[in-house]
Amino acid sequence: MAKVEVYTTDYCPYCTKAKTLLQMKGVSYEEIDVTGDDDARIALVEKAEGRRTVPQIFINDQPIGGFDDMNALNEKGELDKLLSS
Repeated sequence: MAKVEVYTTDYCPYCTKAKTLLQMKGVSYEEIDVTGDDDARIALVEKAEGRRTVPQIFINDQPIGGFDDMNALNEKGELDKLLSS
């Protein structure tokens, strides 16, 4: 199973949607909550290639983007391939 990381804040509805989609697929993930943590947010921006919004989702250390990006991969049938690698 792939290594999945989800960077979130506690007030983000799209973060909740991303986590729900992963849970529906039975995928384990690490949640990194950057709420009020400036250092963690800076690290996220560096890792996410300049993206500042949450959620930011990484599969096997590759940036996937946010919920809309992950959902688009799911609708194309490509998310399961990434998650199984």
